[in-house]
Amino acid sequence: MTHLTSRPDLIARVRRIAGQVAAVEKALAADAPCATVLHRVAAVRGAVNGLLAEVIAEHLKDHVALPGLSDAERATGAEDLLAVIRRYAK
Repeated sequence: MTHLTSRPDLIARVRRIAGQVAAVEKALAADAPCATVLHRVAAVRGAVNGLLAEVIAEHLKDHVALPGLSDAERATGAEDLLAVIRRYAK
């Protein structure tokens, strides 16, 4: 997915997620109230879901819907995406 390297915003999102995960770890280590930990975990999940949605959109655009792709390339792109969705849904 070399086309993703032109998306520095995705790297920034991952770094923010890493910060959120670190905040969860700190809250757990500090014996923070359950509600605090739950809110931080929910924030991480939301951030990861947002990142996943962005990468899925890029994948669809560049590996399924891009004009000029062969039928085989489109099928491979769709199969890759389906595998991710199945894994995510477990």
